[in-house]
Amino acid sequence: MSAERPQLDTRVLIVTPENIAFEYRLAGPFQRLPAYLVDLVLRTLALTVIAVAVVLATGGAGMIGLGMAGWLALWFVSDWLYGGLFEALWNGQTPGKRLFRLRVLSAEGQPINAMQAVLRNVLRAVDAQPVLPLSTEFATGFHLIGLVAAAASGRFQRLGDLAAGTMVVVEQPQRAPDLVRMDNQLVVNLASRLPADFVASRSLTRTLAAYVQRRRQIPPRRLAEIALHVGEPLRVRLGLPRGMSHDLLLCALYFKTFFGTASEPLASSPFVSNGSSGETLAGVGREAP
Repeated sequence: MSAERPQLDTRVLIVTPENIAFEYRLAGPFQRLPAYLVDLVLRTLALTVIAVAVVLATGGAGMIGLGMAGWLALWFVSDWLYGGLFEALWNGQTPGKRLFRLRVLSAEGQPINAMQAVLRNVLRAVDAQPVLPLSTEFATGFHLIGLVAAAASGRFQRLGDLAAGTMVVVEQPQRAPDLVRMDNQLVVNLASRLPADFVASRSLTRTLAAYVQRRRQIPPRRLAEIALHVGEPLRVRLGLPRGMSHDLLLCALYFKTFFGTASEPLASSPFVSNGSSGETLAGVGREAP
């Protein structure tokens, strides 16, 4: 289970099972409103264009009724599935959310799955209550229930978010730290003996990067304690012999993750988070373990 520290403001700190902390800035209702309006305008424009095309295509053939029935079916599908499909396929984003750098994540800070994406959007119909008619043909939801739920939730979660276990965060571009070149031959040799199919998870990749970047500034006893805590489970997982240096193992895993078996950084580093930054790692350092 992931742990979570007390929330003091709009930032939430989530600690993974590997004891790695990730901080997210929550998006409040009024930050999400522009993204919602953009998605609404895009959907309305697309449906309007399709409606005109349907009228032109079926009017001359006397089948305008059938064409409009198909258009109404398309409108129904888009109204219920637009947000869910985009968030499932675009890793928690719709065009509006992408424009305003918002993303839907699970309550544990992980990418959402398709079920969560669809559920939180289907339940938008409940959040939109009360629905008031503005004319005999048109009615709109005032999202009063959603606003009340978001105001009462520490994470600004409307009912759809609470049911799906999701939250909306603001993406903050971060520059990835410079790589540290591993010139120690022991590190290179151990990295070459690690399983070829080993791929570090996102949280482990961040852990390795933070560890190697800061290891020269950490006192030796504290460094050994950190290396033991992180490295021992990895040693057991990889089936490596007892008594080996955990510091050496973490450096070797860092080398394999960021350099592979080459002397230059990998062209596509797994450290760069998906969608949160377009930068690649550069500026290789010269520090050896």
